[in-house]
Amino acid sequence: MADLYTLTEQAIAGLGVELIDVERAALGLLRITIDKEGGVNIEDCEQVSRLLSRVYEVENIDYKRLEVGSPGVDRPLRHLADFQRFAGEKIEVKLHTPIDNRKVFNGILSLKEGQANVFNLTFEEKKNETKVIEFAYEDVDKAKLDPVLDFKGKKK
Repeated sequence: MADLYTLTEQAIAGLGVELIDVERAALGLLRITIDKEGGVNIEDCEQVSRLLSRVYEVENIDYKRLEVGSPGVDRPLRHLADFQRFAGEKIEVKLHTPIDNRKVFNGILSLKEGQANVFNLTFEEKKNETKVIEFAYEDVDKAKLDPVLDFKGKKK
């Protein structure tokens, strides 16, 4: 049997959604995270849940409860295509190797021209002092979107 991530990815391939994560949690919970351009809605989650329930039954995947949801505003970036898709967005990235004695950076992601797997991250080092680091996709330990949320409703 293929691993659970691959099985799930293949099962939902025709539904127009992207598999972000498969996580086994306590008490038999199997959490599936999906996304698509423009975001997922409840109907997408319902459709994926119904399909996976049948697939997992046929494949004898053991779980007690299946949960399908969206990645939320702090969506993890796991694949090279995620970094390319979210260029121009604010992200938090943790690198395997430190740059200037730091591994974690928050800033605006941009593509390095002419290189598909190299990126720049622009961030404020000190007040009014902008800095840019360059890193390759292979250098990334973890990354996620880091949106600026405005709960006061003020227009900027």
